Amino acid sequence: MTAAKTLFVTATDTGAGKTLAASALLHALRADGRRACGFKPVAAGGIDTPQGLQNEDVLALQAAAGTDEPYEWLNPCLLREPAAPHLAAAAEGRGIRIADLDIAHRELASRHEVIVAEGAGGWQVPLDEVWTLGSWVAEREWPVILVVGMRLGCLNHALLSAESITRRAKLAGWIANVLPPQMPLLQGNIETLRRRFAAPLLGVIPPHADLATAARALDLAPLRRLLSPTPPLPDDEE
Repeated sequence: MTAAKTLFVTATDTGAGKTLAASALLHALRADGRRACGFKPVAAGGIDTPQGLQNEDVLALQAAAGTDEPYEWLNPCLLREPAAPHLAAAAEGRGIRIADLDIAHRELASRHEVIVAEGAGGWQVPLDEVWTLGSWVAEREWPVILVVGMRLGCLNHALLSAESITRRAKLAGWIANVLPPQMPLLQGNIETLRRRFAAPLLGVIPPHADLATAARALDLAPLRRLLSPTPPLPDDEE
C-alpha cells in the first residue's frame, strides 16, 4: 500500500477558522474521490459526552470525513482546559507524549489516502520545553496550509506565520477565511498577501459559511501534485 499523504492545517491564531477550513478540505477531498481522514493530534478544551471527554473540533473533522475510526486515533492527546497545550497538560499533572501522536498518525495513515491534520492555536504553540507543534510537523516533513482569519491586523500575523513556517517546512497553500464583521478593504488585504506569499491561495471562505459552502470555495488543483500517490518501494528496498 502506498503511504498516506498528510496535510497540516495551521492558522494565524486561535479563532482564525482552522476547523472550518480543515473540515472543508476533507469535504472537498471526499468529493474528489479520495479516502481522507481528519486528525487533531493535540486538542485543548474538552466536553463531556456519553462517550467520555471529547473535543468539538475533532467531532467536526470526524463528521466531515465520514469516518468511524476510534476517537483516540483521531485525537491522541485531549486536554480538558482550553489553554495552551503545555499549560493545560501541566495543570493535569502530565506531559504531551510525542510518541502517542506518532502512533495514532500511523494507524490512520495505514487506512486512508490523505490525512488532514489540524493544529492547536498557531504554528509556534509549545507542546513542552523542547517541542512546538510546528517543530513536530517540520520534522515529519508534512506540507502546511495556513489559514488566515481575515480581520484587522491579519497581515502582520499572516506574514510572520508564513515566515516562520517556511524556515523549516513547506507552505503548500493558504486559505483566506473571512471573519464577521467583514474587514474594510478586504480584497486589498487578500491581494497584499497573494503578492507576498510564494504559496498559492486555495480559496476565500465567505463569512458565516456552512461546510458545503466552504468546501466549494476551495480549489484543490494546487494540491494535486502533493497528493499524487508515492510508488511503493521495490521488494528489495522495503
